[in-house]
Amino acid sequence: MMATEVAAVSTDPLQPAAEQAEAIHIRDLHKRFGALEVLKGVSLTARDGDVVALIGGSGSGKSTFLRCINFLENPTSGVIRINGENVQMVSDGQGGQYPANRRQIERIRSRLGMVFQNFNLWQHMTLIQNVIEVPIHVLGVKRDEAMVIGEQLLERVGLSAKRDVYPAYLSGGQQQRAAIARALAIQPRVMLFDEPTSALDPELVGEVLKVIGDLAKEGRTMLLVTHEMKFAREVASHVMYLHNGIVEEEGPPEKLFGSPKSERLKQFIRTVS
Repeated sequence: MMATEVAAVSTDPLQPAAEQAEAIHIRDLHKRFGALEVLKGVSLTARDGDVVALIGGSGSGKSTFLRCINFLENPTSGVIRINGENVQMVSDGQGGQYPANRRQIERIRSRLGMVFQNFNLWQHMTLIQNVIEVPIHVLGVKRDEAMVIGEQLLERVGLSAKRDVYPAYLSGGQQQRAAIARALAIQPRVMLFDEPTSALDPELVGEVLKVIGDLAKEGRTMLLVTHEMKFAREVASHVMYLHNGIVEEEGPPEKLFGSPKSERLKQFIRTVS
């Protein structure tokens, strides 16, 4: 007879708090583009409230890793589990794989809010239309409800006065803040940020980082690809340094930035700081 595992609930304040629920689990992820292997066995587990910063030089595989999690790229091999649900994959007969169930992918994506380098706002829609589009037409939220949530989110990122403005008439920082509001509109379990400040002029970076920092303070679970080392050190609970598709070093930010072991990481920090 199989024993049932029961978690004991401690009332002792000196005992550690119960571990947060797993939000994302990635194991041994590989990604090839033809003969080029971009990811060579990357693993990651993020729990509710974690902020994981992915750092590394250009071509290290950071953005590809994020795109594989959201299935904007199909991983060549590996395990992806979102919200406790393993993504079902089938072989493509050529050494790769693809999702077996498109509806599952749609469901998975509804739990992941993605913010891109170049905003990717729909240029023919106003900001409020951008924010409410997916909740209404993909998630089936009633228009009145979506409008209320959309207006609250635009206010949250400081853009309530721009609700009826088209993206072309906004600064890069304003567009990226609108993109964050749009990603939040699906009420995701995890936010994925792919170098959200890399396309911005230096004077606009701070306003976007403030919004992301506020989300971290709220306990939002986030995976963040960034070159902003000071910001990563301040907001991340865990940092992963990728080099040539491999996690060369990882750990809490105070350890990774304060006493890195890898010579490459030491050089990288000196270069970007």
